Amino acid sequence: MSGLIGKKLGMTQVFDETGKIVPVSIIQAGPCPVIQRKTSGKEGYEAVQLGFSDAREKCVTKPLLGHFKKVGISPKRVLKEFRVTDEKGDEAGATVSVEMFEIGTRVTITGTSRGKGFQGVIKRWGFSGGDDTHGCTTHRMPGSIGASAWPSRVRKNVKLPGRMGGVRVTVKNLTVVGIDKERSLLWVRGCVPGGPNGYLEIRKSS
Repeated sequence: MSGLIGKKLGMTQVFDETGKIVPVSIIQAGPCPVIQRKTSGKEGYEAVQLGFSDAREKCVTKPLLGHFKKVGISPKRVLKEFRVTDEKGDEAGATVSVEMFEIGTRVTITGTSRGKGFQGVIKRWGFSGGDDTHGCTTHRMPGSIGASAWPSRVRKNVKLPGRMGGVRVTVKNLTVVGIDKERSLLWVRGCVPGGPNGYLEIRKSS
């Protein structure tokens, strides 16, 4: 297996061997039951579908409910696929836990960043803004966004005010600094996308 699903619990700090403070993110990583085993012969690729976090039956659609009952597993809130390199992946009904990681392992974590709502160009893109002097009326405005007679329109991908955050973000090569196998906890050096209770995909870095 290359990874599993987790949930960000928050951040704290620990001390390394030299006494230096290390900021860490605490992640509840699994356990994740295997809901479906996909093979190259049937689906065209090798992968496993994992579930995470129990859900009430009335909050799950009937097709998904039948999908879970087929393998005798209670409904889950999150379903994610993880590729496997060969045909030796775990079969449906098996459980993937945090034991697949070791201290020092490099991981790549994907999640949804915090939504910050509608923001201007200074906060969203880091614009410097206008002069903070008497008479300036463009303190936080973006400035000119168009051209003259050609092309006579605003080009695509111009940095403008708009919704900020709430997008899929991947952070690569974070180091595992601690593991609690009994509570399925993972300590990862640095910060990970999203706020507390946000769901994450945790993969071993290649």
